[in-house]
Amino acid sequence: MQTQPSTLSSIRVAGFCLAIALFECLTYMASDLVMPAMLMVTQDLDASPDQIPYAFNLYLLGGVLLPWLIGPLSDRHGRRPFMLVGCAGFVLACVAITQVSSMHGFNGLRLIQGMGLGFVIAVSYPAIQEIFPESAAVKVMALLGNLALLSPLLGPLAGGLLLQWLSWRELFMLLAGLGLVSWLALWWFMPRTIHGVPAHAQASSVEAFDLRSLVRRYGALLGHVGFMSASVALGLMSLPLIAWIGLSPLLLIQGQGLSPLAYGIWQVPVFSAVILGNFILNALVDRVGVRRVLRYSLWPFCAGLIALIVASPFTLSLPVLVGGLSLYAIGLGMGNAALYRLALFASDDSKGLVSAMVGMISIAVMSAAGSLLALLGAGASLESFALMVGIAGLGCLLALRLFASRPTAQV
Repeated sequence: MQTQPSTLSSIRVAGFCLAIALFECLTYMASDLVMPAMLMVTQDLDASPDQIPYAFNLYLLGGVLLPWLIGPLSDRHGRRPFMLVGCAGFVLACVAITQVSSMHGFNGLRLIQGMGLGFVIAVSYPAIQEIFPESAAVKVMALLGNLALLSPLLGPLAGGLLLQWLSWRELFMLLAGLGLVSWLALWWFMPRTIHGVPAHAQASSVEAFDLRSLVRRYGALLGHVGFMSASVALGLMSLPLIAWIGLSPLLLIQGQGLSPLAYGIWQVPVFSAVILGNFILNALVDRVGVRRVLRYSLWPFCAGLIALIVASPFTLSLPVLVGGLSLYAIGLGMGNAALYRLALFASDDSKGLVSAMVGMISIAVMSAAGSLLALLGAGASLESFALMVGIAGLGCLLALRLFASRPTAQV
């Protein structure tokens, strides 16, 4: 039985959602705010600009390292202590990175910072799903996504502005200070217990520390075709946006000669489109349901990516590239939260463990595919980027087709 918002203080629930939104926003801001300064980072640390996309992908990879463990542990011991530990670790890593003197040290701490993503995925998302019923949970996830999207929307622009007065090291100190505010808000507002764990998960909580039990349960998820196809589709659906975040400093600042401020301005249409897609989702989900919203999202999603592929053989202007990405981003905003919900409930196992696996698979897909795109030269020109991300993003249709073919998961 799920705990409904009416059984908790409305102020506490609102404060908890805002605290989660702030922490999630900061886990993205730790990348987005600094992206306009990454060429400065490589110069300061005497490294090649080619390191920029790899530093970003290492950050994503950090989100994969811990969810497999903290998800089941939070099922047993509650979500709150793990969120506090994860937020505190993120703050300390932001402080530590201001003292690095080499790119290796920078990348290592980026990996640690990225672990904060794992706590958001494996701990906060299940807590939200347990507090709210299905349609409300999808709406809350979308609204939280809107707040988190203020990071990639405003982060590059704010970073470009702040770099006029602050160094990249001071930007990380700013993130550490905001992270401390998030920790205090979580400590104050996050419920001490979430009574939404399935009965079978409670009964098996004694096994939570048993490696064989965890391997068996994760193995069952790996063999669950519907769950796996939905999780892979999540990663591929977000891949063009992730590639844009990771490679746009090379494409725009180095390739097009834009200033950090102009770089930030060109991010606004893409991430505004994601937010617009989330608002469309909120308007439709109660009327047509989660699965139909996902189907509707594929129209702008595919149209934007196909437009990029069609335009790629020609000399591609930046407005055309951003226009195609923005159309794709509307579909992403509509479909991402809906597909996450379907992936989370494709299995009956505890939501902490399932959410951890969803996050690990989707982030691993984004990180590995993003690194491959960088290796293949997607950051060399606007045309190369458009062609590669268009083809890679449309790959999610194969995974969605496999997911839809499962008898209980028609999309």
